[in-house]
Amino acid sequence: MSVAPPTQPIVRLRTDSVPKSGLSKVEMAIEIAKNRLPKAGFPNARLAMQKMINIGGRPVMVSNSQSAGLRDRADTIKMALAFAAIYIVWGSTYLAIRYAVATIPPLVTAGVRHAIAGSVLLAWACARGFRPTREHWISGCVLGALFFLIGHGSLHWAEQYVGSGLAALLIATEPMFIVVLAWLAGQQKISRLSALGLGLGVAGVAILTGFELHIKGSSLLGLLAVLVGSLSWSAGVVITPRLKLPTDALGRTALPTLCGAAMLLIAAAVTGEFHATHWSAISLQSIFGLGYLITFGSIVAFTSYTWLLQRCPPALVATHTYANPIVAVFLGWLLASEPLPLRVVLASVAILGAIVLIRRGERTVAVKRPEAVALSAKVVSSEECA
Repeated sequence: MSVAPPTQPIVRLRTDSVPKSGLSKVEMAIEIAKNRLPKAGFPNARLAMQKMINIGGRPVMVSNSQSAGLRDRADTIKMALAFAAIYIVWGSTYLAIRYAVATIPPLVTAGVRHAIAGSVLLAWACARGFRPTREHWISGCVLGALFFLIGHGSLHWAEQYVGSGLAALLIATEPMFIVVLAWLAGQQKISRLSALGLGLGVAGVAILTGFELHIKGSSLLGLLAVLVGSLSWSAGVVITPRLKLPTDALGRTALPTLCGAAMLLIAAAVTGEFHATHWSAISLQSIFGLGYLITFGSIVAFTSYTWLLQRCPPALVATHTYANPIVAVFLGWLLASEPLPLRVVLASVAILGAIVLIRRGERTVAVKRPEAVALSAKVVSSEECA
């Protein structure tokens, strides 16, 4: 015995939901049915425009437009936090270094910091499928020596004698060294704007170092050590395109970090820092400073930096080089009572102005010579941070 299919309920259509001009009643009914009648597989047409999400542990039905708005809002918040990490956190690491090296020897501080951070980043990269090769490790050793053994090793040592704000200002000279080294290597030309920026940057450095022996808590030798570290990091940036580094962003940073950490720890042992370390005399401030450098300065800020490079123009991400020295100088003055005389302010303006001119000069060269874009991208992805 066949059973008759259930009759469909009669749906009364509102004719005011579509324009009336140029449409007959039949055409109006068809248009309304297209948009509002239930479709096959959907008991309610509105369900096709809704999505269930979990809010506070409870399932909530929201429209697709609402869920898209929530996603946009979440992405905006993530991006704001990521920029805060590379602007403020990286700017504050200079002061954290000063606190850490107060009772922990500098090479030990840098070695332990990068060993832990590099191990976390490498484990994370391997969990995502990254597998380093022999060539990757060789390239990692080269960059580890330039970036971390010399670059960060000299910075950590110098901050025993140099204020954190001054160190950040001198590290900001890195784009100047990169332009000169790239020009010497034949990788790019120096535009007029870049040349003007170099002159302004040299003037800023001269203002800082010319009378530095008269500033409390600083020494000319310490400032020179910071400049050597900046030069070493810049050399690493320039030779990076010639090295066979991993394409994976985490692995690309983890390998040089680990290799540099091993070199730093070996240097600490050779120079007797481990033997001279009074472990019981390490202050709580130094422990917190080292923990901050590992957690926020290396892991959080770097992952934020990598995430931003995948979603924002490199030139926008590179603006952290303008903010970091300002944050470092301000925090050093506010929290560590570091002096802030007029000439430091003038030097800050000169060095930051030099960075702006050099950046614009690089963009001018890149427009005239498209092959220079590749080097510019490498510079952004390898910029030094403390």
